[in-house]
Amino acid sequence: MKKPTAVKKSATAKKAPATKKTAAVKKSAAVKKATVAPKKASAAVEGVPAAKTVAKPPKGESQTALVRRARRINRELAEVYPYAHPELDFENPFQLVVATVLSAQTTDLRVNQTTPGLFAKYPTPEDLAAANPEEVEEILRPTGFFRAKTKSVIGLSKALVEQFGGEVPGRLEDLVKLPGVGRKTAFVVLGNAFGRPGITVDTHFQRLVKRWQWTDQTDPDKIEAAVGALFPKSDWTDLSHHVIWHGRRICHARKPACGACPIAPLCPAYGEGETDPEKAKKLLKYEKGGFPGQRLKPPQAYLDAGGKAAPPLGAG
Repeated sequence: MKKPTAVKKSATAKKAPATKKTAAVKKSAAVKKATVAPKKASAAVEGVPAAKTVAKPPKGESQTALVRRARRINRELAEVYPYAHPELDFENPFQLVVATVLSAQTTDLRVNQTTPGLFAKYPTPEDLAAANPEEVEEILRPTGFFRAKTKSVIGLSKALVEQFGGEVPGRLEDLVKLPGVGRKTAFVVLGNAFGRPGITVDTHFQRLVKRWQWTDQTDPDKIEAAVGALFPKSDWTDLSHHVIWHGRRICHARKPACGACPIAPLCPAYGEGETDPEKAKKLLKYEKGGFPGQRLKPPQAYLDAGGKAAPPLGAG
């Protein structure tokens, strides 16, 4: 009975000196906790479940911790945007590759308003390959850079006819050989027309992964590789949709709506934008702000969730 008593006394003696050091640790923890985004920020977007508050990621975040945080962000966004989809209207791989080329330096909405007229007149690669460039230019004028885009879509149509029998190839190495088609466009086509996983590194994707400190790379190919290493390959296509949708709707380039962000507690860049929930809600775009989306013919799941179809070109 005496030995346990001695052990207890020893343990008590070890606890006693923790005065100033303990206080300093508590103070440090309090300061660190204060820098975290408010838990209520996630409730600012109607219908979005509140995310649990976690500590702001430290500068020395381990690779394991980064993977966990990145995957949690993706899971949270999947709950916010369960209906996320490519925001270009298309009915087949040919329409998608052309629409994606046309989306450079313009909005998906403008492309969607323009392609119905293009595909009505030139429904196949054979038709577009034989088109009069001046007539195509006139149709594509609203998308901007219409001369260069006309050259690309006619050129890629000719390549499809001459090299692939009029069919869009389902391999990355073949797609990137087409005029106007780079890795970003190729992955859009592979992921959404062929069901083959790929990461689409557009301007929204680049901005958000930098804010979330997923990578410090600036080259799109290196960003693609770095982010791809954080997720299973099967997640890549949906991950791209989630990130891009969030960038368009909430995490804007100039003024992100931090106070209405469902993943604010997980974001190292919280506070770069408007943190007041009511003011932030006014910055929301598309279905989160009650406005029409990008597609004239969106998937039914998007409409069921309250999303609105975009108006056709020339509509009031």
